[in-house]
Amino acid sequence: MLISVALGQVLSLLICGISLTSKYLSEDFHANTPVFQSFLNYILLFLVYTTTLAVRQGEENLLAILRRRWWKYMILGLIDLEANYLVVKAYQYTTLTSIQLLDCFVIPVVILLSWFFLLIRYKAVHFIGIVVCILGMGCMVGADVLVGRHQGAGENKLVGDLLVLGGATLYGISNVWEEYIIRTLSRVEFLGMIGLFGAFFSGIQLAIMEHKELLKVPWDWQIGLLYVGFSACMFGLYSFMPVVIKKTSATSVNLSLLTADLYSLFCGLFLFHYKFSGLYLLSFFTILIGLVLYSSTSTYIAQDPRVYKQFRNPSGPVVDLSTTAQVEPSVTYTSLGQETEEEPHVRVA
Repeated sequence: MLISVALGQVLSLLICGISLTSKYLSEDFHANTPVFQSFLNYILLFLVYTTTLAVRQGEENLLAILRRRWWKYMILGLIDLEANYLVVKAYQYTTLTSIQLLDCFVIPVVILLSWFFLLIRYKAVHFIGIVVCILGMGCMVGADVLVGRHQGAGENKLVGDLLVLGGATLYGISNVWEEYIIRTLSRVEFLGMIGLFGAFFSGIQLAIMEHKELLKVPWDWQIGLLYVGFSACMFGLYSFMPVVIKKTSATSVNLSLLTADLYSLFCGLFLFHYKFSGLYLLSFFTILIGLVLYSSTSTYIAQDPRVYKQFRNPSGPVVDLSTTAQVEPSVTYTSLGQETEEEPHVRVA
């Protein structure tokens, strides 16, 4: 349980690094280039993971994967890119408070998609943990309002709020799709395909929408270092997140990421001279208590042969449900917490 919570906090710290470098780029150097920053990350993923797939042999080779599933990864790459873009774009229209609150919409999206498509079932303690985490997030937003933290322009709140909701929805779809891929296929395949199609689409979007902004950037070694720092944190986040999702779940990861804003704020106390409030500490520990509650017990999977056609078990033979006669859906309790060396066998009743 504690390992699951700790892994999620590593992801939050990486997001904190992403936020800090983005803030310096946009506010101190007036470099508003969210698509270019995403493009750098996708290029790194392409160089590391897509090239790894290219040199593999057999069914795990890049060309073999593209022949079977190219259009699915093309859609996923586009969803992942636009999720990042919509949330960043929302800062131009709405307030920080609205973004922090509405970004929590990703949690119910992930829960619903996990329920219907991954067949994950939750217990009462999971919903209690989720509510406690969201209460902690609300406490942080309240502290921002009380200390008068900079809220942004908020010139067209409706447009900004809709952009946040759209981005949160796309994030949820991307995270659940990612969990499905890494559980049924592989982490390297997911990252390699995201790198390939993400670089392709972000390159097109960069050329159409952001090339003028890129030319305005006052390039020097400081800006170059900030772009390197951003890309390193983003690459680390994308590379490490599948590992954490496989050991926990997409829902658990998104709950853990609620603390990312608090890490950024704690850093801002020293770097940007933010005002401090005791409510920030209360918010942080409330979210951690919610994470502990959520991670204290395992979710389980309701296995339906009509949805899952085939299971791969590394410690046993492949179970093909399509050849099983008169199979009724059954429920198998499968831990989504810390994995053991030997995964449980699939039981079909």
